[in-house]
Amino acid sequence: MKIAVCIKQVPSTNEVHMDPVTNTIIRDGKQSVTNPFDTYALEQAVQIKDHLGGEVIALSMGIPATERLLRDATSRGADRSLLLSDRSFAGADTLATSYTLSLGIRELGGVDLILCGKMAVDGDTAQIGPELAEQLGLPHVTDVLAIDAIDEQTVLCRKATDNGYQRLKVTLPALLTVVKDLNMPRMSSLPGILYSLDSPFESKTAADLSADPARIGLNGSPTQVVRTYVPQRIREAIVLEGDESQLAEDLLNIYSEVI
Repeated sequence: MKIAVCIKQVPSTNEVHMDPVTNTIIRDGKQSVTNPFDTYALEQAVQIKDHLGGEVIALSMGIPATERLLRDATSRGADRSLLLSDRSFAGADTLATSYTLSLGIRELGGVDLILCGKMAVDGDTAQIGPELAEQLGLPHVTDVLAIDAIDEQTVLCRKATDNGYQRLKVTLPALLTVVKDLNMPRMSSLPGILYSLDSPFESKTAADLSADPARIGLNGSPTQVVRTYVPQRIREAIVLEGDESQLAEDLLNIYSEVI
């Protein structure tokens, strides 16, 4: 079975820097990590490979520094990785990103199953998985919390709902987005780390993918952010003096201002 896992780079700290012109997050790769939800997707892909055999490919769209995260994915069980990297991809919204990722899937020659994290923790849109499936014309299930059975033709999974879960049987090829209840991601092993240093890695540009310039990056993004800013955190200590009655009154005034 051929499985693709979508990996996204997200900031590792609360220090998020915004481009004042494009209103998008500046991603320099220096303090970035794999999107946490994607680690559960990767673990599930490796478990399926262990059960049915096949190949797991880590796929990402990002800056060249994203190679570090893809090699980390190979240290955790992926067989190889593909990075889609081009300046023209910058500033993409979810629609442009899903289009670019669909080109990556086609570059792989198609796959039997695509696994994505439920959402990215920096954007929280949960749109990439379903949009990618629609770009490829594949059936898809979101918020998968368990895979009960899988073979070469179908997958039986449980989708989380507000009142419990639904059990759904889906014909392959298909796309699933997963939640953190699915499994416990494994740590990188020493053999895995050694393999990742020289594991097969490809990087493709927009030209390599024959991407439509009108559908990638800012040009292909109908979602336009009017204004984005990072809230300023201001901490100030106030010293209160006086008797108990005065202190209580001052505290009440401060509390009233806060709420």
